[in-house]
Amino acid sequence: MRFLRLLALSWLSIFAVFSGVSAQVSDSVQPDERAAVRSVIEGQLSAFAADDADRAFSFASQNIQEMFITARNFMDMVRIAYPVVYRPAGVSFQVPVKRGDDVWQAVQMRDAHGIDWVAIYNLQRHGNGAWKINGCVLKKDTDRPA
Repeated sequence: MRFLRLLALSWLSIFAVFSGVSAQVSDSVQPDERAAVRSVIEGQLSAFAADDADRAFSFASQNIQEMFITARNFMDMVRIAYPVVYRPAGVSFQVPVKRGDDVWQAVQMRDAHGIDWVAIYNLQRHGNGAWKINGCVLKKDTDRPA
């Protein structure tokens, strides 16, 4: 029950953050930041593919880590709530945008059934300069034909 409550809270908080940012003007992301952000997301996707919960969890921000407490809780949440992120059949990165200190990276994904999705990642730079994933909003990609 605690896990489901955490899952619901994470969905609500991520949706609230995304809703407030999506309507605002964004700045461009420098090429070195763009590469670093992509590397973080690819690293986490690689960790999911290898069922490496600890490594996948290491790409999450402190906020996300505090919310899920353990790498296993986090991995279970992603497997259940974000199956296309857990096991994408295809991935295509879009141009990221910057809002304040955060970067928003849209990634088109295809699931095992051939359905297209857009995962919109929020990344924050931490004190050591590393980018960390601070949430992901997932929606069906209605702009692409099925």
